[in-house]
Amino acid sequence: MSQTIAIIGASTDRSKYGNKSVRAFKDGGWTVYPVNAKADEVEGLKAYASIEDVPDPIDRVSMYVPPAVGKTMIDAIVAKHPGELFLNPGSEDDELVELAQAKGLKPMLACSIVNIGLRPEMYSDE
Repeated sequence: MSQTIAIIGASTDRSKYGNKSVRAFKDGGWTVYPVNAKADEVEGLKAYASIEDVPDPIDRVSMYVPPAVGKTMIDAIVAKHPGELFLNPGSEDDELVELAQAKGLKPMLACSIVNIGLRPEMYSDE
C-alpha cells in the first residue's frame, strides 16, 4: 500500500508549489489528497474542501498556506493523527510551530518535495 499525503493549499496553478507538490508526490507513488476549498480537482485528483474531509489514514500532511491559515487548521490536523507534518517554506512561523508542538505534533520545517528526493524545479509552470 502506498503512503498517503494531504497537501493543504494544493493549487490548480501549475506555477505554485502547492501544485508542484501534488505532481511530485503522485510521481513518487504516494496516494495524494489535495486540500483546496475552491477546487473540485487538482491535477486530475479529487480535491477536498478541508482536512476533515480527507479519508484516513494520513501518513503525512504538507502545508502550503500562510501561517495564519495553518493556525486555524491545527486541531483538525491533530484529529487526523498524521505521522508527519511538513511546514514548507513560507507556511511556517514560530507561533505555528509552538502551537503544533503543544498539540503533540513534531513539525518539520523543510520542503516536503525535496524530502522524497525530487525537486520543485523538475515540474514545469505550464
